Amino acid sequence: MLKVFGGTAIPIIGTKVPRVNWGVQEVKVERNERAREEVPAQSLVKIAEAAMRFVTQEAGFAQVYTVNREGFPVGRTMVAVLNPDWSVSLVQRKVHKRIGQLQRNPDIEILWLGDPSPDSVNDRPHVYDWGLAIPRAVFLRGRARFMSDEELVETFTTQTAIQRAKGLTKAPERDRENILEELAGIVVDPVQVRAEGFGTGAESFTWRAGEL
Repeated sequence: MLKVFGGTAIPIIGTKVPRVNWGVQEVKVERNERAREEVPAQSLVKIAEAAMRFVTQEAGFAQVYTVNREGFPVGRTMVAVLNPDWSVSLVQRKVHKRIGQLQRNPDIEILWLGDPSPDSVNDRPHVYDWGLAIPRAVFLRGRARFMSDEELVETFTTQTAIQRAKGLTKAPERDRENILEELAGIVVDPVQVRAEGFGTGAESFTWRAGEL
C-alpha cells in the first residue's frame, strides 16, 4: 500500500489539469491473479488518467446504487456526469424514489462498466477459468448533497448546451421555472475510487479520500 501525503492531486486528462486536494490518500493495488514478476507496477497517474478517459469518452450510462428504507442497495441505470475533480453531477426528475433515499442516507455507489481493453489478458486466474478478459470498470463511492437552485439551473443548462452542440436534441427544452419545478440536482463528493481492467490482467487500483 502506497501513501501519498499532503494535497497530492488525482490526475486527469487534458492540457490544463485541475488539482484535487484529497489530503492524505491511501492507494491500494491488488494483483488479483497469480504473480507476474516480469510485469512492472503500473503508475497510478496513468491508471487514473485512463479511468477518467474511459468514463467521460466511452462508458455512457452508469449504474447508481442507493440504500432503501430496509437497508438494501437499490440500483438503476442513469446518466451520471463525472467532473474533472472526480465529483459526480446527477440531475433527475423529482418523482424518483432515489431522491428520498438519498435524503435519508447520502451514501452512494456509482459504477461505469465497459468492454475490456483491446490488450486485456486474463490467463492466470485464481479460482475459475471463465475464458474471458477483464471488463473495464470504475466504481466511485461517495456522499450525496443536494444542489442549490442556482447550482441546479447552471448544471442543467451547461450540460444541455453540450449535448445540443453534439446534435443530441431529443430531450425536452426547459426554462428556469420548469427546471426548478420538475428536476432535482445532486452532487456526489468522492470518498473512494476503484478502477479495474486498466492494469495487468485482473489487477485493480483503489484510492481513498480523507474525510470530505
